[in-house]
Amino acid sequence: MTRLFPHSDAGQAFPIYITVVGGLLLLAFVYLAVGQAAANRNRAQTAADAAALAAALDTRDKLTDEWVENVLDPTKWKDIFHGGGVAYGGCARATELAAQNDATVQCTPQPELSPPGYNVVSTTNQPVGDSIVPGTEDEHSTEKATAVIEPRCEFELPGVGADPAVLPKLTCEDGVDWNLDPKDLTDLPKPEDLFDVHLAD
Repeated sequence: MTRLFPHSDAGQAFPIYITVVGGLLLLAFVYLAVGQAAANRNRAQTAADAAALAAALDTRDKLTDEWVENVLDPTKWKDIFHGGGVAYGGCARATELAAQNDATVQCTPQPELSPPGYNVVSTTNQPVGDSIVPGTEDEHSTEKATAVIEPRCEFELPGVGADPAVLPKLTCEDGVDWNLDPKDLTDLPKPEDLFDVHLAD
């Protein structure tokens, strides 16, 4: 009596195994390509954020210097607190910060806006690199950021007939008040006391 043996399942399973492994490898390459692109975009965004903040901080310091120079003339304070009276030259600092993050920037001062600040477009020096996605080897990531300068303090100008030797009190965020003595200006607010610099939404 002849015995018939069933065909082995191994031969049938092997092509399925190859197909599954090939699919997993393809998926891994796709994830790698997505990861490369995301990392490159993150570098561009980091460079844009740092550059915009650096430019705004540079101008914040200049505004503080301008306020100190005019501390005895409160009629000029409002314009200074809203970003007036200084040149917006912070783009040079933005370029330096971008270079430290391996990127280049296009920096635009925006002194006319409320609040004023800087708009920065950052492009990575390094491309995304070779991946399974065609064309990425020469693709550079570009991201944007805007940093603004806002006053942290309020004040009221003295009324008509008020003693000109008395300076207005600065009422600042976090419940901090500055009672300025025109005869002793050795202890004045610092830039971070007067202005808040942050990335715009």
